[in-house]
Amino acid sequence: IQADGTDGNCVTFVLHDEDHTLGNSLRYMVMKNPDVEFCGYCITHPSESKINFRIQTRGALPAVEPFRKGLNDLMSVCQHVLSTFE
Repeated sequence: IQADGTDGNCVTFVLHDEDHTLGNSLRYMVMKNPDVEFCGYCITHPSESKINFRIQTRGALPAVEPFRKGLNDLMSVCQHVLSTFE
């Protein structure tokens, strides 16, 4: 969902079948990017298993780029933890 009057730098992603586990860890990873001005999430309702994940970037950087990078970085961290555990 793209905010009115923006060119892709302010987007809300709807993630189905997710909760605070992904939301909070992904928010942490995305906020490490210095080009991200705002990143937050909310759970729409306790009985629904979806979250609204919003990213707003500085300048002309599309919000989907730090979203992808955050997901990839989170996957790398999880893989490292798994391999260390094993």
